[in-house]
Amino acid sequence: MILPTITLAAYSIARFTRFTRSAMLDVLRKDYIRTAKSSGVPTTRLIMRYALKNSLIPIITLVALDLGVLLGGAVITEVVFSWPGIGRLLMQSLMNRDFPIVLAGVFIIATIYAVINFIADVLYAYVNPQIRVK
Repeated sequence: MILPTITLAAYSIARFTRFTRSAMLDVLRKDYIRTAKSSGVPTTRLIMRYALKNSLIPIITLVALDLGVLLGGAVITEVVFSWPGIGRLLMQSLMNRDFPIVLAGVFIIATIYAVINFIADVLYAYVNPQIRVK
């Protein structure tokens, strides 16, 4: 269980860490952060409430898009590590030319990806109140 998890997560963790760092550095250079710091807001509150909240929009986008990559990578990882799941079922169905199962598996993965993107859109409105549906 450890090796498949590391295989799927290693690339994503490095990418998220680097992207979060650059987004936070960009937000920490803004004028309102400097103003809040000069008015005496504690550093932890400044980072958690102001900086992280404003840098979450691009991070949410990256997470939502990367989960689709993880779904595709899980197919290969399940085959390599002989882990039972949708990916292994899809590969066995492809080898046996059982196309209805392949179509159902691809449909399930596509539906999961669409739901993840919908959740990301809802999180945009939660994180940034200026984003509202009119």
